[in-house]
Amino acid sequence: MEQVDIAVIGAGPAGSSAAAWAARGGASVALFEKAAQGRDKSCGDGLTPRAIEECRRLGLDVERFHRIDGLRVQAGSKVREVLWPDGAFPPVGAVAPRAEFDAMVMQAAIDSGADFRENAPAEPWIEDNRVLGVISKGEKVRAQLTVIASGAGSPAARAVGATRIASSPFGLAIRGYIPSTRADDRYMEACLTVNGPDGSIVPGYGWVFPAGNGIVNIGVGALSTMKNFSDLNLNTMLDAYTAQVRESWGLGEFVARPKAWRLPMHVEHRGGPGWVVAGDAAGLVNPFNGEGIDYALESGRHAAECFLTEPGTAWAAYQAVLRKEYDPFFATARRFAWLIGRPKLLQFLLGIALSTNFTMKLVLDIMANLVDMEHPGLAGRSLTIGGKALSLADPLLVRSSAKSKAKAKATTPVG
Repeated sequence: MEQVDIAVIGAGPAGSSAAAWAARGGASVALFEKAAQGRDKSCGDGLTPRAIEECRRLGLDVERFHRIDGLRVQAGSKVREVLWPDGAFPPVGAVAPRAEFDAMVMQAAIDSGADFRENAPAEPWIEDNRVLGVISKGEKVRAQLTVIASGAGSPAARAVGATRIASSPFGLAIRGYIPSTRADDRYMEACLTVNGPDGSIVPGYGWVFPAGNGIVNIGVGALSTMKNFSDLNLNTMLDAYTAQVRESWGLGEFVARPKAWRLPMHVEHRGGPGWVVAGDAAGLVNPFNGEGIDYALESGRHAAECFLTEPGTAWAAYQAVLRKEYDPFFATARRFAWLIGRPKLLQFLLGIALSTNFTMKLVLDIMANLVDMEHPGLAGRSLTIGGKALSLADPLLVRSSAKSKAKAKATTPVG
């Protein structure tokens, strides 16, 4: 029987990052991917400064992608442009088509020494309430640690009980690629007031991310906490938003049919004896903006580092890292997601956020999680204070989600 130190299921950013860092540390790694190299994933394609930092740490050539210098936010008639902050992370972003980006991270894992196996679907090998490795194409591969990075709600994640907490918010989004005369713009654009076909504001947000080479990534998304979410039609919403920005962005027609996806934002059971989940499978998606590439890369690295430091208890050490590094921010962001589901409150908060460039930069730091909590500054202190204040609303949030929680199917973790 084949045996490796680490088996990784899924060669997206999280899995390939884990494989690369583990292999560089001297571990033997088998990286399983159910598809072929270069597979696409529905995504906004945006790389924030936090993601750029992690890419550079991994040695990725992100300069090949279209550079982004800041964010343009529109809400009604108000528009603000802010540059990325020059602080804890490099003041630069990028737009990287996922097929190209994922292939690049995957190649980094291969170059680092990981044994890559394409067209190789894999599932956790579970015995006696622990994961012993993986099963792929009927063959068992034993591993000291199995990193499940196969995406949100994947069969592998469900097999170990890593499922979305039903009472927590989630997002839906859809995106497509379309020619634009402004594809070389250096700002990502986000619209917080999307107009429906009749001109009324619909729940959700829209974006245009210029990718260079004559193409932009355009999409819309919404949180489950927003009013009338259950009546939302993403295709209709995308058509309306595309019409809204067609003239200002000089848009052509979609080069392919737009694709939709779901964004889980809170997963229970993120590790157990012999296994951990990383990236989207761990629910590491920013509720403020739906971004997850940075957390995918980081969580993959954390999984590898925990194994290299504490092979026998890596699964426990990894969960401790997630609780320390991410849980406080994500808890605050999820609470905020419930609040912005109230239209009047959302409009009030938008008025404050867009009132000056100073407040907009502060909001950008917080929403994109560009805060170094060891040297928090005003943004970090505001995040801490806001988190404590929003925690007072927990009883209300629990009651508002009681119905969905009651309907949730209980899951039993492995371990």
